[in-house]
Amino acid sequence: MTSQTTIDTTGPGGKTPATPSGATPGKGLRGHPWLTLITVAVGVMMVALDGTIVAIANPAIGKDLGASWSDLQWITNAYFLALAVSLITAGKLGDRFGHRQTFLIGVAGFAASSAAIGLSKGITAVIVFRVFQGLFGALLMPAALGLLRATFPAEKLNMAIGIWGMVIGASTAGGPILGGVLVEHVNWQSVFFINVPVGVLAVVLGVWILLDHRAENAPRSFDLLGIALLSAAMFCLVWALIKAPEWGWGDLKTWSFIVASVVGFGLFALWETKVKEPLIPLALFRSVPLSAGVVLMVLMAIAFMGGLFFVTFYLQNVHGMSPIDAGLHLLPLTGMMIVGSPLAGVMITKFGPRIPLAGGMACTAVAMYGMSTLDAGTGSGVMSVWFALLGLGLAPVMVGATEVIVGNAPMELSGVAGGLQQAAMQIGGSLGTAVLGAVMASKVDNDLAGNWAEAGLPPLTPAQTEQAALTVQQGIAPVPPGTPEQIAAKITEVAHTTFIDGMSLASLTAAGVAAVAVFVAFLTKRGENAEAGAGVGHI
Repeated sequence: MTSQTTIDTTGPGGKTPATPSGATPGKGLRGHPWLTLITVAVGVMMVALDGTIVAIANPAIGKDLGASWSDLQWITNAYFLALAVSLITAGKLGDRFGHRQTFLIGVAGFAASSAAIGLSKGITAVIVFRVFQGLFGALLMPAALGLLRATFPAEKLNMAIGIWGMVIGASTAGGPILGGVLVEHVNWQSVFFINVPVGVLAVVLGVWILLDHRAENAPRSFDLLGIALLSAAMFCLVWALIKAPEWGWGDLKTWSFIVASVVGFGLFALWETKVKEPLIPLALFRSVPLSAGVVLMVLMAIAFMGGLFFVTFYLQNVHGMSPIDAGLHLLPLTGMMIVGSPLAGVMITKFGPRIPLAGGMACTAVAMYGMSTLDAGTGSGVMSVWFALLGLGLAPVMVGATEVIVGNAPMELSGVAGGLQQAAMQIGGSLGTAVLGAVMASKVDNDLAGNWAEAGLPPLTPAQTEQAALTVQQGIAPVPPGTPEQIAAKITEVAHTTFIDGMSLASLTAAGVAAVAVFVAFLTKRGENAEAGAGVGHI
């Protein structure tokens, strides 16, 4: 294998694209593209895994530390808020100081924060260190994409991003299974301690393998006011989406945060036109493919995260599966993402992103429609078909939309582009959970009283109906202790029927979102600036 530093200096329109400076060929294995991919995949795996593995540990954490339901919600919300708010700024840090450095700091900090959570003796400490996990996770995620962009030549970038997406998909879907095994057979602390050896391995590989890449015209200053405005706007938006199910979509508090978010984004956009080195140059969005890629990532996450949110309740509370069994039933989804992501990379490299992306969202729409037909008696075989089709549809979108966003951004903004990609996915997931949750809640509220009466059950007061609806939204039957078996069976049937009707409507809504995304996919195209990243190669 030989090292090469040839760079195509002619960009679109005859302009000279940004080229990596300081990215001199490394000796031995340093800077090897495929080893770089393995290294960043190990680090990214921790963050993706933590997005789902912790939910399984929450009941054990609550019991051990005496945490309230609100405390347990904060374990998830604190991590998600810190991650979503910091991603774009963290990407800018990578562009400024180098993606190798930010990646290594992110990995080390994430592992240290995980260890601190495992050693915590109180719920407050757990929540605080979850914030640190989110902040360090935000550092390493865009840096990972920046390293891939700078290391791989254009013709192999899609395959690399495909494997990167495979790792994220497999880690996300595998979280509940691994979490269930660890909590059941070890303890809840092990869910966090497992990140320590993974983090150490990623740091060792990173120091040994990763080569620093910096664009010659990388930013030299920080847009501090821009960072503050964007962070405040993102916080208000994400906070409104998190709290909307509790406050209600018509509540003044919900809309106050949404309006504050819109004002914040407006002020941010205005300021970005004035500052010399903006956090996000708005000219970036003049690229229709890049903007389409961001929108596509949001729509994909709405359909995927929002639709899948109810499936876990369906498997565990309607079918009575354990968390481990529920995770195993989702293996067709995970398996198809693992198989489909690298294949999607090959297809996108050969045919361009439009057809694979449109086909992927079409498969996602069909899969979500199929999931709307699930009922209490649906067997594992039928479920597996729809889960597998969903994984097959998501794979090209995870790969293609990422390449479209990162590949259409200038090299010196690859970190910001990576932050945009991740932020779009986080916002989309939050939107999906909030909006589809509202659809589910509305359907349950409308149908529960009628279904209850049709079953001949004793009438409920409005307050009792409201309380029962909150339980039914999770697929749990509100059976009071001591209820006769025959009555309990009727309540369970009503609860499950009402929940499934709500899940069906939410899944149909997700299918509609995915169908809209099919048309957005046709606005994408191959990254114009992808060639700028092929600064060092050991291919």
